[in-house]
Amino acid sequence: MDLLDLEIVWHRLVSAASEQWNALLSTAFSTVVRESEDCAVAIYDGAGRLIAQSPNGTPGQINSMATCIGNFLEAYPADQLHPGDVLISNDPWRTAGHLNDITVVTPVFRDDVVVAFLGSCAHALDIGGRGFSSDAQSNYEEGLFIPISKLKKAGEFDETLLSLIRSNVRSPNLVLGDIFAQATCNDVGATRILALLDEFGLDDLSGIGDEILSRSEAVFRRAIERIPDGVYEGEVVSDGFDQTITIHCAVKVQGDSIVVDYTGSSDQVPWGINVPLCYTAAYTSYALKCSLAPSVPNNDGTYRALTVTAPEGCLLNATPPAAVAGRHIIGNFQPLALYAALQQALPDDVVAGSSVLWITTVQGTAAGNTGTPKAGAPFTSTFFVSGGMGARRDKDGLSATSFPANIAMTPVEMLESVSPLHVHRKELRTDSGGPGQHRGGLGQDFVFTVAGGAEFTVNTMNDQTIAPPQGFAGGRDGTSGGYMLGDKRPLPAKSRARISGGSVVLMSTPGGGGYGEAKDRDPALVLADVLDGYVSVEEALSTYGVQLIESPEGLVLASGTNGHDGRPA
Repeated sequence: MDLLDLEIVWHRLVSAASEQWNALLSTAFSTVVRESEDCAVAIYDGAGRLIAQSPNGTPGQINSMATCIGNFLEAYPADQLHPGDVLISNDPWRTAGHLNDITVVTPVFRDDVVVAFLGSCAHALDIGGRGFSSDAQSNYEEGLFIPISKLKKAGEFDETLLSLIRSNVRSPNLVLGDIFAQATCNDVGATRILALLDEFGLDDLSGIGDEILSRSEAVFRRAIERIPDGVYEGEVVSDGFDQTITIHCAVKVQGDSIVVDYTGSSDQVPWGINVPLCYTAAYTSYALKCSLAPSVPNNDGTYRALTVTAPEGCLLNATPPAAVAGRHIIGNFQPLALYAALQQALPDDVVAGSSVLWITTVQGTAAGNTGTPKAGAPFTSTFFVSGGMGARRDKDGLSATSFPANIAMTPVEMLESVSPLHVHRKELRTDSGGPGQHRGGLGQDFVFTVAGGAEFTVNTMNDQTIAPPQGFAGGRDGTSGGYMLGDKRPLPAKSRARISGGSVVLMSTPGGGGYGEAKDRDPALVLADVLDGYVSVEEALSTYGVQLIESPEGLVLASGTNGHDGRPA
């Protein structure tokens, strides 16, 4: 195959994955998948090597899927699969790190031979147990554990398995609807792969896969060679559950290979914030690719130069039956520790400390005329509210954009249309972004209640309420976040809380860290920040040393401010 055909086939593979992704979003039932896009899809060759993914997809899921396919094939080798079979599991240690992420894998047959696999992973709105929270002390408490099983056998759903799932979750129609959507999207991808093989006269994806993976590996190895050989160490602190914990990272570079070792991190804890090694590896590879080679296709080839290690029993290599529901909280800290280490070698290629993902689940019973669901019906609503992203060497951080997670915020209108939630206010937090030559992104205030006056439960899963996102290169830390009941009583950061009817909950998400010295920020940019409401007049003067005065045209820089003559910027 010449280079032109190779390029065409590569883009067709990505296009097939994108169609698979769009089919999942179009047919999903829950807002977690349909609106927040907490899901990922993948295309593998017949040997189970990740060949392509859609341009969208959460890092923790897609990168976990790169390795979990081997576990599926270990349980069901290709010679034990038949046309119409579909596999499923949510084993945290063999798929994506916690029970709420369900992985569905479909083999693609051509003349009774497996030529490819299609995979999809999506966050289930509910998986039973205590509900989606971090306060369980064992994986057994966290919900329904689905071992690697056949969801469909020769084209027919396993009704016993479906009944088991339906009987163990609080929102069976939404959960099963999303699982059916995952199987459907895999079918869409399979159709496109078979058409591609026919059009280009290929027997399977193995030959084209060899070429794509070897090229991806070569580019990634060249990117690693930019880092001087050595060992670089970084560390960040998380609030933890009942005490702060440490994530320590050592990046060992030798030639065109790299080892990331988390020795020195805290031990696993008796709460649901532990991380299986598969998820640790997923966010490590994502952070490195973002920094070193963001344009390299994400596939099996990009993982060959990277080794991720953590001591068994460490917080980042927790052993069963550790509670892991909130594994994403600590998993989001890994890139922050990795960048704290890499800034020593590649200061231009890292992002300052960012707000980790904040997830809130509200459960209760609809009361009165509150729309969907009907009065008296139980409801579960999970939504994401992002803080600020850290600044970069040459750019401000993005506001209301968490990093490294890339989950979308569910639109307020959608939240209110499918649940009794009522949102009072959603706005950026002035002065929450870490000051610097480049300012950290702002966090936000999100204020909600449950309409109808019924009592409800809030499951909070967040961090950085004690230690805020770090600033880099002289930039200052962002502002920490927190939950409040009304404006008086703080709510726990990683537990369930029963809230009396009519009460209002305030979420204040953290701001990202700044990059570079605040005194080096262009005064015109400080003025623009004040006019936009990102920075207060007081902060402009006390932190940035920029004095603003009122004029007939509005706020302007005071005469003499870094050479400015007092005219509007």
